[in-house]
Amino acid sequence: MIDIVVVYKVDRLTRSLADFAKLVELFDQHDASFVSVTQSFNTTSSMGRLTLNVLLSFAQFEREVIGERVRDKIAASKRKGLWVGGPIPLGYRSIGKKLEIVPEEAALVRKIFADYLRLGSIGALAVSLEREGIKPKPRLLVSGKRVAAQNFMVGPLAYLLKNRFYIGEVVYRGEIFAGEHQAIIDKHLFEAVQAKMAEQKVRRREARTRSPAILTGLIFDDRDHPMSPSHTYKKGVRYRYYVSQAVLQNRKAEAGSIKRVSAPDVEGLVCQAVRNVLQPEAEIADRELAAREIERVTILADHISVALKRPEANGGTELNLPFVPTVPLRKGVAYASGAPPKLDARDRDALLQTIARARKWMDDLIGGKAASFEEIAEVEKIGVRHVRRLAPLAFLSPKIIQALVHEETSAGLSVSRLTLVLPHSWVEQEKMFGLR
Repeated sequence: MIDIVVVYKVDRLTRSLADFAKLVELFDQHDASFVSVTQSFNTTSSMGRLTLNVLLSFAQFEREVIGERVRDKIAASKRKGLWVGGPIPLGYRSIGKKLEIVPEEAALVRKIFADYLRLGSIGALAVSLEREGIKPKPRLLVSGKRVAAQNFMVGPLAYLLKNRFYIGEVVYRGEIFAGEHQAIIDKHLFEAVQAKMAEQKVRRREARTRSPAILTGLIFDDRDHPMSPSHTYKKGVRYRYYVSQAVLQNRKAEAGSIKRVSAPDVEGLVCQAVRNVLQPEAEIADRELAAREIERVTILADHISVALKRPEANGGTELNLPFVPTVPLRKGVAYASGAPPKLDARDRDALLQTIARARKWMDDLIGGKAASFEEIAEVEKIGVRHVRRLAPLAFLSPKIIQALVHEETSAGLSVSRLTLVLPHSWVEQEKMFGLR
Protein backbone atom coordinates (compact mmCIF):
# COMPACT_ATOMS: atom_id res chain seq x y z
CA MET A 1 0.00 0.00 0.00
CA ILE A 2 1.41 3.44 -0.98
CA ASP A 3 0.65 6.30 1.41
CA ILE A 4 2.56 9.12 -0.26
CA VAL A 5 4.20 9.85 -3.63
CA VAL A 6 7.20 12.21 -3.37
CA VAL A 7 8.89 13.93 -6.35
CA TYR A 8 11.64 16.52 -6.64
CA LYS A 9 9.55 18.74 -8.93
CA VAL A 10 6.02 18.33 -10.30
CA ASP A 11 7.29 17.89 -13.86
CA ARG A 12 9.31 14.86 -12.73
CA LEU A 13 6.02 12.98 -12.40
CA THR A 14 4.57 14.05 -15.77
CA ARG A 15 4.55 16.98 -18.19
CA SER A 16 1.04 16.30 -19.46
CA LEU A 17 -1.99 17.94 -17.88
CA ALA A 18 -4.24 15.13 -19.01
CA ASP A 19 -1.98 12.43 -17.55
CA PHE A 20 -1.60 14.35 -14.29
CA ALA A 21 -5.39 14.63 -13.88
CA LYS A 22 -5.68 10.85 -14.24
CA LEU A 23 -2.85 10.27 -11.75
CA VAL A 24 -4.40 12.60 -9.16
CA GLU A 25 -7.70 10.77 -9.54
CA LEU A 26 -5.87 7.47 -9.02
CA PHE A 27 -4.13 8.83 -5.91
CA ASP A 28 -7.47 9.98 -4.49
CA GLN A 29 -9.03 6.56 -5.07
CA HIS A 30 -6.30 4.96 -2.95
CA ASP A 31 -6.01 7.78 -0.33
CA ALA A 32 -2.41 8.48 -1.40
CA SER A 33 -0.85 11.93 -0.94
CA PHE A 34 1.29 13.74 -3.53
CA VAL A 35 4.20 15.97 -2.46
CA SER A 36 6.79 18.01 -4.38
CA VAL A 37 9.98 18.59 -2.38
CA THR A 38 10.98 21.91 -3.98
CA GLN A 39 7.53 23.34 -4.75
CA SER A 40 4.96 24.30 -2.14
CA PHE A 41 1.26 24.18 -3.03
CA ASN A 42 -1.95 23.12 -1.33
CA THR A 43 -4.36 21.25 -3.58
CA THR A 44 -7.19 21.49 -1.05
CA SER A 45 -7.75 25.16 -2.03
CA SER A 46 -8.75 26.61 -5.40
CA MET A 47 -5.61 28.81 -5.49
CA GLY A 48 -3.39 25.79 -4.83
CA ARG A 49 -4.97 23.83 -7.68
CA LEU A 50 -4.61 26.84 -10.01
CA THR A 51 -0.92 27.12 -9.09
CA LEU A 52 -0.40 23.44 -9.78
CA ASN A 53 -2.16 23.64 -13.15
CA VAL A 54 -0.08 26.67 -14.15
CA LEU A 55 3.13 24.83 -13.24
CA LEU A 56 2.07 21.80 -15.26
CA SER A 57 1.02 23.96 -18.22
CA PHE A 58 4.51 25.48 -18.37
CA ALA A 59 6.05 22.00 -17.98
CA GLN A 60 3.97 20.69 -20.90
CA PHE A 61 4.82 23.77 -22.98
CA GLU A 62 8.53 23.23 -22.28
CA ARG A 63 8.30 19.57 -23.30
CA GLU A 64 6.57 20.41 -26.57
CA VAL A 65 9.06 23.17 -27.41
CA ILE A 66 11.98 20.81 -26.75
CA GLY A 67 10.33 18.21 -29.02
CA GLU A 68 9.90 20.75 -31.81
CA ARG A 69 13.54 21.83 -31.51
CA VAL A 70 14.75 18.23 -31.68
CA ARG A 71 12.62 17.50 -34.74
CA ASP A 72 13.80 20.70 -36.44
CA LYS A 73 17.42 19.75 -35.66
CA ILE A 74 16.96 16.27 -37.11
CA ALA A 75 15.29 17.70 -40.25
CA ALA A 76 18.12 20.22 -40.71
CA SER A 77 20.73 17.48 -40.29
CA LYS A 78 18.94 15.25 -42.78
CA ARG A 79 18.82 18.06 -45.34
CA LYS A 80 22.58 18.37 -44.97
CA GLY A 81 22.92 14.64 -45.58
CA LEU A 82 24.15 13.88 -42.06
CA TRP A 83 23.62 10.58 -40.28
CA VAL A 84 21.74 11.37 -37.05
CA GLY A 85 21.96 8.01 -35.31
CA GLY A 86 19.88 4.85 -35.18
CA PRO A 87 20.72 1.37 -36.49
CA ILE A 88 23.84 1.43 -38.64
CA PRO A 89 23.15 0.01 -42.13
CA LEU A 90 25.02 -3.11 -43.20
CA GLY A 91 28.28 -2.04 -44.87
CA TYR A 92 29.03 0.92 -42.58
CA ARG A 93 30.46 1.62 -39.13
CA SER A 94 30.31 4.76 -36.99
CA ILE A 95 33.59 6.58 -36.32
CA GLY A 96 33.30 9.91 -34.52
CA LYS A 97 29.57 10.22 -35.35
CA LYS A 98 30.35 9.73 -39.04
CA LEU A 99 29.84 6.64 -41.15
CA GLU A 100 32.70 4.86 -42.86
CA ILE A 101 32.55 1.89 -45.23
CA VAL A 102 33.48 -1.57 -43.93
CA PRO A 103 35.05 -3.27 -47.00
CA GLU A 104 33.94 -6.85 -46.12
CA GLU A 105 30.34 -5.80 -45.40
CA ALA A 106 30.23 -3.53 -48.46
CA ALA A 107 31.20 -6.53 -50.62
CA LEU A 108 28.30 -8.48 -49.10
CA VAL A 109 25.87 -5.64 -49.89
CA ARG A 110 27.04 -5.58 -53.52
CA LYS A 111 26.66 -9.36 -53.67
CA ILE A 112 23.07 -9.14 -52.35
CA PHE A 113 22.11 -6.59 -55.01
CA ALA A 114 23.81 -8.56 -57.80
CA ASP A 115 22.34 -11.91 -56.65
CA TYR A 116 18.83 -10.44 -56.57
CA LEU A 117 19.14 -9.38 -60.21
CA ARG A 118 20.44 -12.84 -61.07
CA LEU A 119 17.78 -14.79 -59.13
CA GLY A 120 14.87 -12.38 -59.64
CA SER A 121 13.20 -13.19 -56.31
CA ILE A 122 13.77 -12.08 -52.72
CA GLY A 123 12.67 -15.51 -51.47
CA ALA A 124 15.22 -17.23 -53.71
CA LEU A 125 17.84 -14.71 -52.56
CA ALA A 126 17.16 -15.56 -48.89
CA VAL A 127 17.49 -19.29 -49.64
CA SER A 128 20.72 -18.70 -51.57
CA LEU A 129 22.30 -16.71 -48.73
CA GLU A 130 21.30 -19.35 -46.19
CA ARG A 131 22.75 -22.09 -48.38
CA GLU A 132 26.05 -20.20 -48.50
CA GLY A 133 26.03 -19.78 -44.72
CA ILE A 134 25.83 -15.97 -44.86
CA LYS A 135 24.20 -14.51 -41.75
CA PRO A 136 22.98 -10.97 -40.89
CA LYS A 137 25.19 -8.49 -39.05
CA PRO A 138 24.83 -8.73 -35.22
CA ARG A 139 23.24 -5.73 -33.47
CA LEU A 140 24.75 -4.23 -30.33
CA LEU A 141 22.10 -3.42 -27.72
CA VAL A 142 22.34 -0.63 -25.14
CA SER A 143 23.00 -3.31 -22.50
CA GLY A 144 26.12 -4.34 -24.43
CA LYS A 145 24.58 -7.63 -25.55
CA ARG A 146 24.92 -8.66 -29.19
CA VAL A 147 21.95 -10.24 -30.98
CA ALA A 148 21.76 -11.60 -34.50
CA ALA A 149 19.12 -13.33 -36.63
CA GLN A 150 19.76 -16.91 -37.70
CA ASN A 151 19.47 -15.99 -41.38
CA PHE A 152 18.36 -13.25 -43.75
CA MET A 153 14.56 -12.92 -43.87
CA VAL A 154 12.51 -11.70 -46.82
CA GLY A 155 11.35 -8.48 -45.08
CA PRO A 156 14.80 -7.17 -44.06
CA LEU A 157 16.21 -8.09 -47.47
CA ALA A 158 13.45 -6.13 -49.22
CA TYR A 159 14.19 -3.11 -46.99
CA LEU A 160 17.91 -3.38 -47.76
CA LEU A 161 17.29 -3.54 -51.52
CA LYS A 162 15.09 -0.41 -51.37
CA ASN A 163 17.42 1.60 -49.11
CA ARG A 164 18.71 4.67 -51.00
CA PHE A 165 21.35 5.11 -48.29
CA TYR A 166 23.53 2.72 -50.32
CA ILE A 167 23.72 5.15 -53.26
CA GLY A 168 24.77 8.04 -51.01
CA GLU A 169 21.33 9.55 -50.42
CA VAL A 170 19.29 10.31 -47.30
CA VAL A 171 15.47 10.04 -47.30
CA TYR A 172 13.44 12.08 -44.80
CA ARG A 173 9.65 12.33 -44.89
CA GLY A 174 9.45 11.52 -48.57
CA GLU A 175 12.23 13.95 -49.59
CA ILE A 176 15.61 12.81 -50.89
CA PHE A 177 18.84 14.62 -50.01
CA ALA A 178 22.46 14.03 -50.98
CA GLY A 179 24.29 12.36 -48.08
CA GLU A 180 27.76 13.11 -46.81
CA HIS A 181 28.58 9.38 -46.54
CA GLN A 182 30.21 7.43 -49.35
CA ALA A 183 27.99 5.28 -51.60
CA ILE A 184 28.43 1.50 -51.74
CA ILE A 185 26.18 0.68 -54.71
CA ASP A 186 26.39 2.10 -58.21
CA LYS A 187 23.25 4.08 -59.09
CA HIS A 188 22.65 2.08 -62.30
CA LEU A 189 22.68 -1.20 -60.31
CA PHE A 190 20.31 0.27 -57.71
CA GLU A 191 17.84 1.49 -60.34
CA ALA A 192 17.98 -1.89 -62.10
CA VAL A 193 17.06 -3.59 -58.81
CA GLN A 194 14.17 -1.16 -58.23
CA ALA A 195 12.85 -1.81 -61.75
CA LYS A 196 13.07 -5.56 -61.17
CA MET A 197 11.22 -5.28 -57.84
CA ALA A 198 8.49 -3.16 -59.45
CA GLU A 199 8.14 -5.73 -62.23
CA GLN A 200 7.92 -8.56 -59.69
CA LYS A 201 5.25 -6.66 -57.77
CA VAL A 202 3.10 -6.36 -60.90
CA ARG A 203 3.58 -10.06 -61.67
CA ARG A 204 2.62 -11.04 -58.13
CA ARG A 205 -0.52 -8.94 -58.35
CA GLU A 206 -1.46 -10.52 -61.68
CA ALA A 207 -0.66 -14.01 -60.40
CA ARG A 208 -2.79 -13.40 -57.33
CA THR A 209 -5.80 -12.46 -59.45
CA ARG A 210 -5.38 -15.65 -61.50
CA SER A 211 -4.58 -17.91 -58.56
CA PRO A 212 -7.31 -20.26 -57.30
CA ALA A 213 -6.12 -19.47 -53.73
CA ILE A 214 -8.92 -17.05 -52.80
CA LEU A 215 -7.77 -16.58 -49.18
CA THR A 216 -4.30 -15.30 -50.04
CA GLY A 217 -3.42 -12.42 -47.70
CA LEU A 218 -6.37 -13.22 -45.44
CA ILE A 219 -5.36 -16.49 -43.78
CA PHE A 220 -3.01 -16.80 -40.75
CA ASP A 221 -1.94 -19.48 -38.26
CA ASP A 222 -2.58 -19.05 -34.54
CA ARG A 223 0.84 -17.45 -34.03
CA ASP A 224 -0.01 -14.63 -36.44
CA HIS A 225 2.14 -15.93 -39.32
CA PRO A 226 0.62 -15.48 -42.79
CA MET A 227 -0.22 -18.74 -44.56
CA SER A 228 0.80 -18.72 -48.21
CA PRO A 229 -0.62 -20.81 -51.06
CA SER A 230 1.43 -23.79 -52.16
CA HIS A 231 0.84 -26.93 -54.18
CA THR A 232 2.30 -30.29 -55.12
CA TYR A 233 1.67 -32.91 -57.81
CA LYS A 234 1.10 -36.58 -56.99
CA LYS A 235 0.33 -39.06 -59.75
CA GLY A 236 -0.64 -36.19 -62.03
CA VAL A 237 -3.07 -34.66 -59.54
CA ARG A 238 -2.48 -31.13 -58.26
CA TYR A 239 -3.08 -30.64 -54.51
CA ARG A 240 -3.33 -27.13 -53.08
CA TYR A 241 -2.34 -26.11 -49.54
CA TYR A 242 -1.95 -23.05 -47.35
CA VAL A 243 1.40 -23.25 -45.55
CA SER A 244 2.61 -21.12 -42.63
CA GLN A 245 5.31 -18.61 -43.60
CA ALA A 246 7.28 -19.76 -40.55
CA VAL A 247 7.62 -23.17 -42.24
CA LEU A 248 8.48 -21.66 -45.62
CA GLN A 249 11.22 -19.57 -43.97
CA ASN A 250 12.68 -22.60 -42.15
CA ARG A 251 11.36 -21.53 -38.73
CA LYS A 252 9.16 -24.54 -38.08
CA ALA A 253 9.45 -24.20 -34.30
CA GLU A 254 7.75 -20.78 -34.51
CA ALA A 255 4.79 -22.00 -36.59
CA GLY A 256 1.29 -22.30 -35.20
CA SER A 257 -0.64 -25.39 -34.11
CA ILE A 258 -1.56 -26.23 -37.71
CA LYS A 259 1.30 -25.63 -40.12
CA ARG A 260 -0.39 -26.77 -43.34
CA VAL A 261 -4.03 -27.11 -44.40
CA SER A 262 -5.84 -28.27 -47.50
CA ALA A 263 -6.84 -25.14 -49.46
CA PRO A 264 -10.11 -26.50 -50.96
CA ASP A 265 -11.33 -27.69 -47.53
CA VAL A 266 -10.70 -24.38 -45.78
CA GLU A 267 -11.99 -22.25 -48.67
CA GLY A 268 -15.19 -24.28 -48.95
CA LEU A 269 -15.81 -24.24 -45.20
CA VAL A 270 -15.16 -20.52 -44.79
CA CYS A 271 -17.04 -19.30 -47.88
CA GLN A 272 -20.11 -21.44 -47.17
CA ALA A 273 -20.18 -20.22 -43.56
CA VAL A 274 -19.98 -16.59 -44.70
CA ARG A 275 -22.76 -17.16 -47.23
CA ASN A 276 -24.99 -18.72 -44.58
CA VAL A 277 -24.49 -15.76 -42.24
CA LEU A 278 -24.69 -12.91 -44.76
CA GLN A 279 -27.05 -14.57 -47.27
CA PRO A 280 -26.01 -12.35 -50.22
CA GLU A 281 -28.86 -11.59 -52.58
CA ALA A 282 -26.80 -11.95 -55.74
CA GLU A 283 -24.93 -15.18 -56.51
CA ILE A 284 -21.33 -13.93 -56.33
CA ALA A 285 -18.16 -15.98 -56.79
CA ASP A 286 -16.20 -17.17 -53.75
CA ARG A 287 -13.25 -14.93 -54.66
CA GLU A 288 -15.41 -11.80 -54.73
CA LEU A 289 -17.19 -12.87 -51.54
CA ALA A 290 -13.85 -13.34 -49.70
CA ALA A 291 -12.46 -10.01 -50.89
CA ARG A 292 -15.64 -8.12 -50.04
CA GLU A 293 -16.66 -9.68 -46.72
CA ILE A 294 -13.71 -11.41 -45.00
CA GLU A 295 -11.26 -9.45 -42.86
CA ARG A 296 -9.14 -12.33 -41.52
CA VAL A 297 -9.12 -16.14 -41.24
CA THR A 298 -7.17 -17.75 -38.39
CA ILE A 299 -6.43 -21.50 -38.33
CA LEU A 300 -6.39 -22.85 -34.76
CA ALA A 301 -5.86 -26.37 -33.44
CA ASP A 302 -9.54 -27.34 -33.37
CA HIS A 303 -11.45 -24.63 -35.22
CA ILE A 304 -11.25 -21.78 -37.72
CA SER A 305 -11.93 -18.19 -36.64
CA VAL A 306 -13.31 -15.86 -39.33
CA ALA A 307 -13.42 -12.09 -38.76
CA LEU A 308 -15.88 -10.28 -41.03
CA LYS A 309 -15.54 -6.78 -42.45
CA ARG A 310 -19.12 -6.23 -41.30
CA PRO A 311 -19.10 -7.89 -37.86
CA GLU A 312 -22.57 -6.54 -37.06
CA ALA A 313 -23.93 -9.09 -39.54
CA ASN A 314 -23.00 -11.81 -37.01
CA GLY A 315 -23.91 -9.91 -33.87
CA GLY A 316 -20.48 -8.30 -33.58
CA THR A 317 -18.68 -11.64 -33.06
CA GLU A 318 -16.32 -13.72 -35.16
CA LEU A 319 -17.39 -16.94 -36.86
CA ASN A 320 -15.94 -19.96 -35.07
CA LEU A 321 -16.10 -22.98 -37.36
CA PRO A 322 -15.38 -26.50 -35.99
CA PHE A 323 -12.49 -27.91 -37.98
CA VAL A 324 -10.97 -31.36 -37.60
CA PRO A 325 -9.47 -32.47 -40.94
CA THR A 326 -11.21 -35.60 -42.21
CA VAL A 327 -9.43 -36.13 -45.54
CA PRO A 328 -6.34 -38.37 -45.92
CA LEU A 329 -3.01 -36.87 -44.91
CA ARG A 330 -1.71 -37.35 -48.46
CA LYS A 331 -3.96 -34.45 -49.46
CA GLY A 332 -1.90 -32.13 -47.34
CA VAL A 333 -3.94 -31.58 -44.18
CA ALA A 334 -1.81 -31.77 -41.03
CA TYR A 335 -3.65 -33.18 -38.01
CA ALA A 336 -3.18 -31.44 -34.67
CA SER A 337 -2.30 -34.71 -32.93
CA GLY A 338 -2.45 -38.06 -34.71
CA ALA A 339 -5.65 -39.40 -36.30
CA PRO A 340 -8.92 -37.53 -35.78
CA PRO A 341 -10.94 -38.82 -32.78
CA LYS A 342 -14.15 -40.78 -33.34
CA LEU A 343 -17.55 -39.23 -32.80
CA ASP A 344 -18.94 -39.81 -29.31
CA ALA A 345 -21.96 -42.17 -29.21
CA ARG A 346 -24.19 -39.60 -27.51
CA ASP A 347 -23.26 -36.93 -30.07
CA ARG A 348 -23.87 -39.40 -32.92
CA ASP A 349 -27.35 -40.25 -31.63
CA ALA A 350 -28.20 -36.55 -31.22
CA LEU A 351 -27.03 -35.86 -34.78
CA LEU A 352 -29.09 -38.73 -36.21
CA GLN A 353 -32.18 -37.49 -34.33
CA THR A 354 -31.66 -33.98 -35.74
CA ILE A 355 -31.38 -35.39 -39.28
CA ALA A 356 -34.60 -37.37 -38.72
CA ARG A 357 -36.41 -34.21 -37.57
CA ALA A 358 -35.24 -32.31 -40.67
CA ARG A 359 -36.48 -35.11 -42.92
CA LYS A 360 -39.86 -35.10 -41.20
CA TRP A 361 -40.17 -31.32 -41.68
CA MET A 362 -39.44 -31.64 -45.39
CA ASP A 363 -41.91 -34.54 -45.73
CA ASP A 364 -44.57 -32.39 -44.03
CA LEU A 365 -43.89 -29.52 -46.43
CA ILE A 366 -43.94 -31.75 -49.51
CA GLY A 367 -47.02 -33.66 -48.34
CA GLY A 368 -48.96 -30.51 -47.49
CA LYS A 369 -49.09 -31.18 -43.72
CA ALA A 370 -47.24 -27.89 -43.14
CA ALA A 371 -47.54 -24.76 -45.23
CA SER A 372 -44.23 -23.08 -44.33
CA PHE A 373 -41.17 -23.06 -42.08
CA GLU A 374 -43.00 -20.55 -39.89
CA GLU A 375 -45.80 -23.06 -39.24
CA ILE A 376 -43.26 -25.80 -38.41
CA ALA A 377 -41.46 -23.45 -36.02
CA GLU A 378 -44.74 -22.64 -34.27
CA VAL A 379 -45.60 -26.33 -33.83
CA GLU A 380 -42.07 -27.24 -32.66
CA LYS A 381 -41.90 -24.18 -30.36
CA ILE A 382 -38.55 -23.12 -31.83
CA GLY A 383 -37.30 -20.19 -33.89
CA VAL A 384 -37.90 -20.00 -37.65
CA ARG A 385 -34.22 -19.31 -38.22
CA HIS A 386 -33.33 -22.54 -36.40
CA VAL A 387 -35.72 -24.52 -38.62
CA ARG A 388 -34.23 -22.97 -41.77
CA ARG A 389 -30.71 -23.79 -40.53
CA LEU A 390 -31.49 -27.47 -39.86
CA ALA A 391 -33.72 -28.11 -42.91
CA PRO A 392 -30.81 -28.81 -45.34
CA LEU A 393 -29.90 -31.89 -43.22
CA ALA A 394 -32.85 -33.59 -44.91
CA PHE A 395 -30.74 -33.71 -48.08
CA LEU A 396 -27.68 -35.31 -46.47
CA SER A 397 -25.97 -38.03 -48.51
CA PRO A 398 -27.09 -41.59 -47.58
CA LYS A 399 -23.40 -42.61 -47.39
CA ILE A 400 -22.76 -40.05 -44.65
CA ILE A 401 -25.82 -41.26 -42.71
CA GLN A 402 -24.63 -44.85 -43.15
CA ALA A 403 -21.17 -43.89 -41.86
CA LEU A 404 -22.83 -42.29 -38.84
CA VAL A 405 -24.85 -45.40 -38.08
CA HIS A 406 -21.79 -47.65 -38.37
CA GLU A 407 -19.63 -45.33 -36.23
CA GLU A 408 -17.21 -44.56 -39.08
CA THR A 409 -17.19 -40.78 -38.73
CA SER A 410 -14.76 -38.50 -36.88
CA ALA A 411 -15.50 -35.98 -34.15
CA GLY A 412 -15.34 -33.26 -36.80
CA LEU A 413 -18.82 -34.21 -38.00
CA SER A 414 -21.42 -32.15 -36.11
CA VAL A 415 -24.68 -30.28 -36.64
CA SER A 416 -22.80 -26.97 -36.68
CA ARG A 417 -20.35 -28.09 -39.33
CA LEU A 418 -22.95 -29.81 -41.50
CA THR A 419 -25.27 -26.80 -41.56
CA LEU A 420 -22.40 -24.39 -42.27
CA VAL A 421 -20.71 -26.17 -45.17
CA LEU A 422 -23.19 -28.67 -46.68
CA PRO A 423 -22.94 -28.59 -50.51
CA HIS A 424 -25.96 -29.51 -52.64
CA SER A 425 -24.16 -32.38 -54.40
CA TRP A 426 -23.95 -35.73 -52.57
CA VAL A 427 -20.62 -36.38 -54.29
CA GLU A 428 -19.18 -33.13 -52.90
CA GLN A 429 -20.60 -33.92 -49.44
CA GLU A 430 -18.93 -37.33 -49.43
CA LYS A 431 -15.63 -35.90 -50.66
CA MET A 432 -15.69 -33.30 -47.92
CA PHE A 433 -15.94 -35.97 -45.22
CA GLY A 434 -13.46 -38.38 -46.73
CA LEU A 435 -15.97 -40.98 -47.93
CA ARG A 436 -14.76 -40.89 -51.54
